[in-house]
Amino acid sequence: MNTSIGISDPDGLDSLWVVRDRITFRGEVADTGLSIVDVEVPPQSGTPPHRHPSPEIFRVLDGEITFGLFNEIPPREIVAGPGTVVTVPSNTPHNYLNASGRSATMMVVVEKQMADFFRDLGRSETPVGGPPDEGEIAAIMAACQRHDIEILGGPPA
Repeated sequence: MNTSIGISDPDGLDSLWVVRDRITFRGEVADTGLSIVDVEVPPQSGTPPHRHPSPEIFRVLDGEITFGLFNEIPPREIVAGPGTVVTVPSNTPHNYLNASGRSATMMVVVEKQMADFFRDLGRSETPVGGPPDEGEIAAIMAACQRHDIEILGGPPA
């Protein structure tokens, strides 16, 4: 059992752009498979409805994020501001969107599978604005397939 304490220097952290969101890898919890990432979400950015085996815990740090939860009839939307925590169990259909006019940031606890997805799809170059083009959509769908993520209702628009 690894009992060492991990400390992340904020100046030495890895960040990648996953579609339009910037993911910063904050650290891992030893022997658990859990990772902590910060997600900077520009205005009008977010995810399509999807599901995956990894549960997630989102805590909004700054700005406002709208979460869609599709495991209920009718589906539910939650507008979450700073300090709000949204816990999404394994395989629960959900999405998020920054519908505001300014950037938002979340701290997210994910399993290794999701952190690996972010690293697989992520790029170091700052993306262009606007919706993903056909090439990006193809890359997103291929990465989703490799990491057992199901996009609900077709590819992202």
